[in-house]
Amino acid sequence: MNKFTKIVATISDRRCDVEFLRQLYANGMNVVRMNSAHLQEEGFRRIVENVRAVSSSIGILMDTKGPEIRTTVNAGDEDIEFRAGDKVVFSGNPEGETTRGHICLSYPDIAGDLRPGARILIDDGELSFVVEEIRGDELYATAENGGMLGSRKSVNIPGFSIALPSLTERDRRNIGYAIDMDVDFIAHSFVRSADDVRDIQRILDERNSHIKIISKIENQEGIDNFDEILEVSYGIMIARGDLGIEVAAERIPVIQNELIQKCVAAHKPVIVATQMLHSMINNPRPTRAEVSDIANAVTQHADALMLSGETAYGSYPVEAIATMSRVAMEMERALSGSRPTPAMEADTTSFLARQAVASTMVLGTRAILTDSYTGRTARYISSYRASYPTLAICYYPYVVRLLALSYGVVALYQPCMETTRVYLQNALIHLLDGGYLTKDDRIAYLGGSFGEGHGTSFLEINSVEAIMDNFQSYTIPNLEDVVR
Repeated sequence: MNKFTKIVATISDRRCDVEFLRQLYANGMNVVRMNSAHLQEEGFRRIVENVRAVSSSIGILMDTKGPEIRTTVNAGDEDIEFRAGDKVVFSGNPEGETTRGHICLSYPDIAGDLRPGARILIDDGELSFVVEEIRGDELYATAENGGMLGSRKSVNIPGFSIALPSLTERDRRNIGYAIDMDVDFIAHSFVRSADDVRDIQRILDERNSHIKIISKIENQEGIDNFDEILEVSYGIMIARGDLGIEVAAERIPVIQNELIQKCVAAHKPVIVATQMLHSMINNPRPTRAEVSDIANAVTQHADALMLSGETAYGSYPVEAIATMSRVAMEMERALSGSRPTPAMEADTTSFLARQAVASTMVLGTRAILTDSYTGRTARYISSYRASYPTLAICYYPYVVRLLALSYGVVALYQPCMETTRVYLQNALIHLLDGGYLTKDDRIAYLGGSFGEGHGTSFLEINSVEAIMDNFQSYTIPNLEDVVR
C-alpha cells in the first residue's frame, strides 16, 4: 500500500470507460462519486458496470441533490446582467421565468421563511442581493454587486432556516437506483439535522439495503447540529463549496479541523471536499496553495480527500489523482509517529484497537490484521492512525468497498473458512508473497471468539513465523482478483 489517505474521484457518464477508470485506480483512486444532479439511470448504470469491471474493491458513492433552492430558467434562456443597486423582485414560482426585474425561485414559500435584511446569494455567491421589504409572496431586494446570472443557479441564504423537505422526488428515485445497482454509499446533500439522515435510512431499511449514509455538511444548520448528525451517519463529507458561502471564509479551516477531530473520535470516516486541485481542471500542475490545502487535510487526519471537476471533466484527471497521491504520501511520511489520541472509552473494540496501534510504536509490530463481518473493528483501528497498514479480511464483498473510505485500511474478501485461524494464516501468506512482511516480523491480530455479531474480543501479538509454524495444509483460494 503506497498511501493511507483515500481518494474519492467524481466520474461523469461521458467519461467513464474502463481503461480511463483503470488509470485512475492505478494512481490512487479508492472511491468513485456519481453526482446525481447530472445523471440519469442509464448514466448511473454505465458508471457502476465499468467501475466493477476494473475492481470489486472500489467503493461507489452517489450524491443526492438534497434540500436546495435554485433560480428558474431565464427568459429566452439567456444570461441576465445585473449592476450594483439594481432593484429586483424575488418570488417562489418554480414554473416562472426569471427576468432582469423578477427572479423566480424553485421554493414556493420563500417569502414566509425570510425577513428584511436577509442576504440572498446566487451562483455560489457571485451575485448578492439584500431583502429590503416583503409584500405578500414577494421579496423586494437590491443588488449588492454586479454580475451575470444564468439559468437554474444555486441559491444560498445564510443565517435562515428554510423549511424545505429533506428529499425530493428525484432523490427518492435515485436512491432506488442506488439500491438496485448495489451502490455502497449515499452522500446526502445539505444535511441540517439527524432527521434528514433518518429520512434516507428509512428507505434503505425498507429495502434491506446495506448502503451507508455519508452526511454532507455545507450550511450553518449542519454545523449547529453536527453532533446529532454524526451520531446517525456512517461518515461525514465536509463540502466546503456551499459551506464557504454560508460561513465566513476565515472560519472554514477552523471548522474543518473541528469536524475532522470529532469524526476521528467517533471512529467514523471523514471526507474533505471541494476545489482541492481546482486549477488542474485546466493546468497540468497544481498551485502551491492547493498543495498546502491537501497537506493540511492530511495533517488534520482526514480519512479521504475528494476531487470533483478535476476528474469529472477536467483536462488532467489522471495527473490530478497522481498529484493528490504524492502529496498525501509525503505528508504521511512526515507525520509518521504522530497520531490522534481519542479519549479512552469503555468499549472492548476501541480498547483493543488502541493497544494494537500502540504496539507498532512500543513493540515494533509491522502490520495490524483483523477479520471482519461489518468493518467496525477495522474502522476503530483506522481512527488511531497507525504508521503501518491495517489488513481487514472481510467475510462479505461489500464490506471491502465500505472500508475503501477508511484511512490506512487494505481490505480483502475471503470466502468463509473453517476457522478464523485459517483466515489469519491465509492473509499472512499473501502478505509474505507480496513482500509486505517477512517471517521475522511481528504482527498484531484482533479477532473475535464468538462469531458474527459478537465483536472483537482478543488481541494477539506474535511473529509471523510462530503463527505459520502452526499452519496446517489446506487449499488456498485464488484471490488474485481481490489483491490487485
